[in-house]
Amino acid sequence: MRFSKNLFSFAGDYRRQMEVLECIDIVTDIDNTTLTAYLQKTEGCEIADEPAVLSVKIPGSPIIKFHLSDTTHFYNHLFKLTGSTEFITAFTEKYTLADSPESEEAIFSVNGLAYIPPAMRESARVLDKAAAKQLPVLVQTKDIKAIIHSHSTWSDGSNSIEHMAKAAIDKGLEYMVISDHSQSAFYANGLKPDRIAAQHQEVDALNEKLKPFKIFKSIEVDILNDGSLDYSNDVLKTLDLVITSVHSNLKMSEEKAMNRVLTAVRNPYTTILGHPTGRLLLSRAGYPIDHKKVIDECAAHNVVIEINAHPRRLDIDWRWIEYAIEKGVLLSIDPDAHAIDGYHDVYYGVMAAQKGGLTAKQNLSSFTLAEFEKFLEGYRKKRGY
Repeated sequence: MRFSKNLFSFAGDYRRQMEVLECIDIVTDIDNTTLTAYLQKTEGCEIADEPAVLSVKIPGSPIIKFHLSDTTHFYNHLFKLTGSTEFITAFTEKYTLADSPESEEAIFSVNGLAYIPPAMRESARVLDKAAAKQLPVLVQTKDIKAIIHSHSTWSDGSNSIEHMAKAAIDKGLEYMVISDHSQSAFYANGLKPDRIAAQHQEVDALNEKLKPFKIFKSIEVDILNDGSLDYSNDVLKTLDLVITSVHSNLKMSEEKAMNRVLTAVRNPYTTILGHPTGRLLLSRAGYPIDHKKVIDECAAHNVVIEINAHPRRLDIDWRWIEYAIEKGVLLSIDPDAHAIDGYHDVYYGVMAAQKGGLTAKQNLSSFTLAEFEKFLEGYRKKRGY
């Protein structure tokens, strides 16, 4: 059965691109009887018929809630079921909903507001930006020019540097940053200094072979317990850039975590602070940090903050992106790819970045090759080496 004449749209947390979902909300104008009959054809399907809602359980799938609407009020229902409670409350206090709008865009335009993308319908503040026509042009997946933060078979990755580079070229990307694990990450075959030197020889040869595509030399350097980095300065200065991350002894007090992270941020060789809390969604909360102090310190020391795009991480949390932007801190949507397939995770990073209002100009991995090289040159000058 097809429903080509009916209206369907995702709503709720899914449409707002939330990082964790309890269910998937769908608004439709199809009638209860027809939809129920269709769904019952699916083996193992369980349907709870609530007022104006069909709650559907299908084996191996999240709960799907179909919110039933008449066609006339479809877009009003979609609007109300998409925004957060704070957003919808603030909107209804200041603005009005037309009785039968022809689209969501019409709901905003009749109130003199710029269209607010669903991802940003969280806070009341965004309504003021929409009224002033000051909404950002959100970063898109097509804006990503590079793979920053990737692991190869030199450490715990599944593909060679050459294969990863060629896959990036096939995607139309301009450059990549190879950032295998550092020596303390013995469990991930982390690189000792002699292996870093050998890897650099391979990178030099590949850069000659694959130009104008370029591979930049980096390491995801462990932040040790005292906040120092996992190599001497003599090793660190051989790298084009350094991503610093905490990987060990994650059960820390906020005081301990802040000492480690801030000490690393102040290190003149730190270019990017990787996954700032070490969280794993649904399984590990991450170590506690004072996000404002970390962002302030990154601003003071010109350190980029990673938006780790792995769907289990999405770290830094999107709720702090706006503050980072206000402080002039660059962010970088990075897949933390351990295989070529991991490049696709950029999509999730972009979804999270959009919630925080990030633009392409504020995202390091959206820089062209020329812009990235200029960034690194300026970075070295600012750091005095």
